[in-house]
Amino acid sequence: MTKKIVITGIGATSPLGGTARDSWNALLAGESGARTLEHDWVAEYDLPVHFAAPAKVRPEEVLERPVAKRLDPSSQFALISAMEAWADAGAPDIAPERLGVDYATGIGGIWTLLDAWDTLRERGPRRVLPMTVPMLMPNAASAAISMHFEARAFARTVASACASSTESLANAYEHLQLGLADVVIAGGSESAIHPITLASFSSMQALSKRNDDPAHASRPYSVDRDGFVMGEGAASLVIETEEHALARGARIYAELAGGAVSADSYHITANDPEGRGASRAVLDALAQAGATPDEVTHINAHATSTPVGDIAEYTALHSVFGDRVHEIPVSATKASTGHLLGGTGALEAVFTVLALESRLAPPTINLTTQDPAIPLLVSGEPQPLGDGPQVAISNSFGFGGHNAVAVFRSV
Repeated sequence: MTKKIVITGIGATSPLGGTARDSWNALLAGESGARTLEHDWVAEYDLPVHFAAPAKVRPEEVLERPVAKRLDPSSQFALISAMEAWADAGAPDIAPERLGVDYATGIGGIWTLLDAWDTLRERGPRRVLPMTVPMLMPNAASAAISMHFEARAFARTVASACASSTESLANAYEHLQLGLADVVIAGGSESAIHPITLASFSSMQALSKRNDDPAHASRPYSVDRDGFVMGEGAASLVIETEEHALARGARIYAELAGGAVSADSYHITANDPEGRGASRAVLDALAQAGATPDEVTHINAHATSTPVGDIAEYTALHSVFGDRVHEIPVSATKASTGHLLGGTGALEAVFTVLALESRLAPPTINLTTQDPAIPLLVSGEPQPLGDGPQVAISNSFGFGGHNAVAVFRSV
């Protein structure tokens, strides 16, 4: 028998705010988290891109120092968002063996890894910190969350590039359906605003180079889009069976109705231009949710603001929804937050859940002249979703041809 899976807690620390609600309010207000970087290393390495979208609230402002010093920034953000989500869910009283963690990252502890390499080269092996490997490993975030909340059912990690944290939601859905846990903390985190990643993404012409205007650099669907803006942060969701949530009197934000993944098997960085893998993920996720394309009332698109990627996603959506896709309110929230890589799907899931709760599709800022090849229903202002039942999808696609889609239903 299929169980109903619901979301009872949300948390986020993002370029727009230090909490989920602060991030959502800034998103609705049309704010941008992108700004010029003030680090000395921007000039030292003569980087071609001088801006990004750093988290608005630094983790050291939230975590106690003994905790923070043993975690890479990516794990710090993860723990902060999970703590908020757990408190928002009412801190469920649950046996540790029935609490699981499904978490994600695209890159992991890159700051720890490269700082340790610098230490080794400059000061020798004896000065490399003994906690280096536990801090840099990709599963460090899920481990930190598991230990903090004594989650002993499992602590699993997904690393599927920019599809990672949406895949963690699909996994959480399946693990709850299988009865492996009653409650799961799911989400994703990334902290990769580093000289090596900025240089690498710049070399592949993936980043916007609007150094003179960071706040307007990410412009999905605009004819003059020129790449994405690197972001950082984390988002977490407390997900549980409806039976468990109702038994403890929990507030329910929305139903996590289904999720699916697929692979393009096309190119290591480029999307399949026909969108075949992406469209299959959408259809499979809707099928798992027991929903049809005609029921979808909102789409949170991957929409990174790259010239090729935005069109490939439109092609995939059109193959699923037909011309009706032009009537569905679409939000491209990376225009405001930048691209959180492995953490982006979880943040956009939080935004999708809040869109259903408030019956408002968040705005897509910086859309000057919409590309006629992408005639989606996009607005620079929040779009009302109506009063009836709502079904929304959130798309995430990543290097390696990874596609992940989550489906949410209003309650």
